[in-house]
Amino acid sequence: MPETDNIILEKKYRKLQDILHSLGSVAVAFSGGVDSTFLLKAAQETLGDKAMAITACPCSFTDRELKETEDFCQDNHICQEVCRINEFDIPGFRQNPPDRCYICKKAIFTKLWEAAKAHNMNMIAEGSNMDDLGDYRPGKRAIQELGVRSPLQEAGLYKEEIRELSKHMNLPTWNKPSFACLASRFVYGETITEEKLHMVDQAEQFLIDLGFHQFRVRIHGTMARIEVPEEDILKIADNETRTKITEKFCTLGFSYVTLDLQGFRSGSMNETLGK
Repeated sequence: MPETDNIILEKKYRKLQDILHSLGSVAVAFSGGVDSTFLLKAAQETLGDKAMAITACPCSFTDRELKETEDFCQDNHICQEVCRINEFDIPGFRQNPPDRCYICKKAIFTKLWEAAKAHNMNMIAEGSNMDDLGDYRPGKRAIQELGVRSPLQEAGLYKEEIRELSKHMNLPTWNKPSFACLASRFVYGETITEEKLHMVDQAEQFLIDLGFHQFRVRIHGTMARIEVPEEDILKIADNETRTKITEKFCTLGFSYVTLDLQGFRSGSMNETLGK
C-alpha cells in the first residue's frame, strides 16, 4: 500500500479512537462481522474494560455466527452480554414490509440499551460504515432515533479500509465474507416463518460446506434463488455440484432451485422497491 494511504488510514484510526475515548464507556453491538469485530477491538484498545460486547441473538442469527462472537470475546478477554430476542414477537416483523429492518432494529436496540445500562455503559455503538450510506437501509432511522452512535461512519471509514486495518491488527475477520440478517433473504411482502428461516439457514450452511464463501440464498415462496460472485457461477453450475445442491435443497423443502445469472450483490431484494 502506498505510504499516503497508510497515513490516511492512521489518521482515520486515530479519529476513531478519539470518538470512542469521548464516549467514556461503550457497549458495541457485536454480530461477529467485519465491521463490528473491528469496532469492538478498537474500543477495547481505546477504553480497556470500559468497552464490552452486546450481541443480539434473534431467530435470524445463526448458531454458527453466535459461536463465532463468543469465541472472539473469550479469546480477547472481552465481556459479552448475549440478548436472546424472538423477533417473531415484534409486531409487523412476520409481515415483512419494506421497513421491516426499521421495525426490527427499533425493538432490538431498545433491548440492547436496557442491557447496556445494566452494565453502566454510557453509549451503544454499531458498525455501519461509509459504504452503508449508499443503500436503502431503513434500520438506520431506528439507530438515529435511539441515540446509538456509528463511530466508523463518523471517522469516515469505508469497508475496504476497515478490512485493511483489520488485517494489520491480525483480526480473523479481515477477509470474512459479508453476511446479513437471514430475514433479508425474503422478498418484501412475503411472510417470514420460522420454517423458512431454517430452510435458508440450512441451505447456506450447505454452500459453506461445499467451499463457497460469498453468496446468498434468496427465498421466493418455495423457490431458492442462489447468488454467487461471477467468478463462481461456472463452479456452482458444474454438473456434479449443481446436482448435489438441487438434491439437498429439495430435501430442505424447496420446490425449485435457481441460479441468478446477475451474480451476487448485497441488498438485491431492494431492487424491487422502485418497481
